[in-house]
Amino acid sequence: MEQFYWIAFGFVAFLVLSVFLGWFFTVNTAEVAIIVRFGKFLRVANAGLNWKWPFIDEVAGKVTLRVNQIALTMETKTKDNVFVTIPISVQNRVRPEGVYDAFYKLSNPVEQIQSYVEQVILGHVPGMTLDEVFATQSGIAAAVKKELDVDMAGFGYEIVNVLVTDIVPDAKVKSAMNDINAAQREQVAASARGEAEKILVVKKAEAEAESKALQGQGIANERKAIIEGLQNSIEQFRKTVDGSSTAEVMQLVLITQYFDTLKSIGDSDKTNTLFLSHSPGSVKDISDQIMESMLVAERAKV
Repeated sequence: MEQFYWIAFGFVAFLVLSVFLGWFFTVNTAEVAIIVRFGKFLRVANAGLNWKWPFIDEVAGKVTLRVNQIALTMETKTKDNVFVTIPISVQNRVRPEGVYDAFYKLSNPVEQIQSYVEQVILGHVPGMTLDEVFATQSGIAAAVKKELDVDMAGFGYEIVNVLVTDIVPDAKVKSAMNDINAAQREQVAASARGEAEKILVVKKAEAEAESKALQGQGIANERKAIIEGLQNSIEQFRKTVDGSSTAEVMQLVLITQYFDTLKSIGDSDKTNTLFLSHSPGSVKDISDQIMESMLVAERAKV
């Protein structure tokens, strides 16, 4: 009898403990629990320690309030008949006040959101060219978010953000676009190289013109200095030697220049052998020829 008593006592204690423990349950942070009574929705239990009537109330399920991300991939055709693949990320969460609608109205929220995204994409992308799709990538994301905000609000969901992460055209179209881009860049590079070569040619021509101008100016200055030197020499010679004529002085100067020239030729290491008549009569003939040349030049000027 005593053994039976202890068995009965243990059973009753277990039953009481089970009933007692069935009163309480916990809900994690960023979650809520759906409490039903005989299958009918009763209330929403928030995070922390909660209670319910044992055998009468039960936890039908839990709903997370965290932000979830749904990754979708859409394929459609643009206005210029290019098939593109559009990866889309939809960030969503259940609104605390919409837990009942989120739990009971949607059996598969991911498929529902995907259907709305397809509807929006098919309403926008087919009316744009491929370039416009690339240019309005953020606009497509904003349009999808706007439609989802309105449609999913009735189901207790909040659309936090929609991201169009990429625009992926067909591989052949992508290769053609790269070729076009490379050709355009090569055209720009060729134009730049042509401009650079043009600048070099212009600068070289300007440098040559400036060099020739300076060279001509140097020659003119040299001749001017020679003439002034000859003039000074003639005047000093006439002042020193009385009765000398201008022709005689000029002849002497030219003969001196002639000898200086011969000296310069002889001083050069690369000078070839020259045979010159150097008798007094020959020197006088050379002087007469130089003077005659100068007179002829003067008459030609007149």
